Amino acid sequence: MKLTKAHWDERYKNKETGWDIGHVSTPIKIYFDGLENKELSILIPGCGNAHEAEYLYQTGFKNVEIIDLSPTAIDNFKSRVPDFPAAQIHCKNFFDLDRKYDVMVEQTFFCAIDVDLRSAYAKQAHQLLKDKGCLVGLLWNKAMRIDHPPYGGNAEEYKTLFSPHFKLTIMEDCHNSIPPRLGNELFVKFDRR
Repeated sequence: MKLTKAHWDERYKNKETGWDIGHVSTPIKIYFDGLENKELSILIPGCGNAHEAEYLYQTGFKNVEIIDLSPTAIDNFKSRVPDFPAAQIHCKNFFDLDRKYDVMVEQTFFCAIDVDLRSAYAKQAHQLLKDKGCLVGLLWNKAMRIDHPPYGGNAEEYKTLFSPHFKLTIMEDCHNSIPPRLGNELFVKFDRR
């Protein structure tokens, strides 16, 4: 399967977005609610309809940026959050982004990219984060498809993959996932080395 810009945009046009739960997921919301510094620069890659960015923006975080390949997904977000700054919206490839952030949020992006790109993802996340930055979010903790997304994984695989660039500070089973994902997600926090 070729996971191109056209492929992902077609999925959004046809509303074939089973991964989109229509709101910020509870584990990530709880993490956001614990952040005291509203000045943090936050990146949400592969943002899709960007419910996480909408939540952050509406709760006072103004340095949030989103990136996705799909113009339709980006347009969906813009129509819901019309006052979100245009300069903080990127319709392009995550691997082409060249900025620095305090926090990068992982929510269904890692599992959607080709497995062969996982090392490149870890390296790019490292490059996009500031010295004390972190990667935080949800990763699957189960074997899944091998021919198309979502691609699964497990704790040991993630530890090995991210260890050259990050120090693992949290990796725990999510007790507050949405019902269809309960028992299959890990909440993770990796601090940049």
